[in-house]
Amino acid sequence: MPVNASVEGRVYPPVAPYLVGREKVREFARAVFAGHPIHSDPEAARAAGYADVVAPPTFPIVVTGATLQQLLDDPDAGVDFTRVVHGDQRFSFSRPIVAGDELTATMTITSVKSIGGHSMVTSESAIADATGAHVVTATSTLVVRGDD
Repeated sequence: MPVNASVEGRVYPPVAPYLVGREKVREFARAVFAGHPIHSDPEAARAAGYADVVAPPTFPIVVTGATLQQLLDDPDAGVDFTRVVHGDQRFSFSRPIVAGDELTATMTITSVKSIGGHSMVTSESAIADATGAHVVTATSTLVVRGDD
């Protein structure tokens, strides 16, 4: 069953704030083999001009997990997660994420296309800090496989 194209343009409510913890940044950095000291050592991060450890560039995926769940839980969308393949991921930063940031994400479905019996759903999750300032936009494309 294809994804409901009428969800294109839908803006979901902001998700609960995510407080970026130093240990979460360190764990993520280890998981993605980001070995630069600014990702694990607060002194190295401060020496480089940051308030605390700096999250690796792909860290926003942690924050956008909740926005993706909104899409998956939306009965109008018709997304069967058992048929989802992650097609593309991009990040556009205004500034790096650092430990101590409180981030909130708001997702917009920017495109729903049917190609060869499959659906492609592209979304943008705009992530802002506690002051409302833009930090990063995560653009994700999911491929929802059609019937076999």
